[in-house]
Amino acid sequence: MVVAVPVPDERDKQAWRTEIRARRARLPELVRATEAAALAAAAADLGPAEWVCAYVPMRAEPGSPALPEALRAAGSRVLLPVTGAPGPLRWGEFTGAGSLRPGRYGLLEPAGPVLPPETVARAEVLLIPALAVDRRGVRLGQGAGYYDRTLGMADPTARRTVVVRDDEVVERLPEEPHDIRMTWVLTPGGGLRRLDVTAP
Repeated sequence: MVVAVPVPDERDKQAWRTEIRARRARLPELVRATEAAALAAAAADLGPAEWVCAYVPMRAEPGSPALPEALRAAGSRVLLPVTGAPGPLRWGEFTGAGSLRPGRYGLLEPAGPVLPPETVARAEVLLIPALAVDRRGVRLGQGAGYYDRTLGMADPTARRTVVVRDDEVVERLPEEPHDIRMTWVLTPGGGLRRLDVTAP
C-alpha cells in the first residue's frame, strides 16, 4: 500500500526530512519494539543469499540489532557499513552483536577487519536505511551521501531493499539525476514488496 501522507512540497528534500524525523521522534517505544520484531521476522522473506549488506538501525530508525542477527541466523554472511570521511562506505563482516563497537555518528560497526568499498559488489541483497521511499523506488536518505556514493559499486542485479515504516512509503519524492532507485521495500506491516522502478 502506498500512503499519501500530507508532507512538504516534493521539491524540498530538507522539509521532507524535518517532517519525517519529527514523526519518528514521536513514536511510542512499544510501537518501535513491535515494528523492530516484525522487521526481524520478515528478514526470512529476503530469500537465501550468501552475502547481504545490511546495517544496525540507530536512534529512531525502524528496526533493531535483531535485523542483522536474523539475516545471519538465516545463513547469510552479513556486511555492515564502516563510516569514515565522506565517501563510499567501507564494510566489516558482522559476526554477532558482541563484535560491534561504536563508530562515527554513533553507528554500531564490526570490530574486525575493514573491507574496501568495492566489497559491496559481493552482496546479492542490500538492506538500505532511509527516511522514506516512493512507489518508483526513489529513496530519501539522511543527506550525508554515503549510500549515493556506494550504490553505484553494487551488483546491478542485487536486490536493493529500503527499510522504512509503513507510512514512509509515499506517492512521490523529489528525484535527482544521480539517484539510484530501490527495487524492493521492507516495512513492518507490509513485509517485502517490489517497487515499480520503471515508473516515470
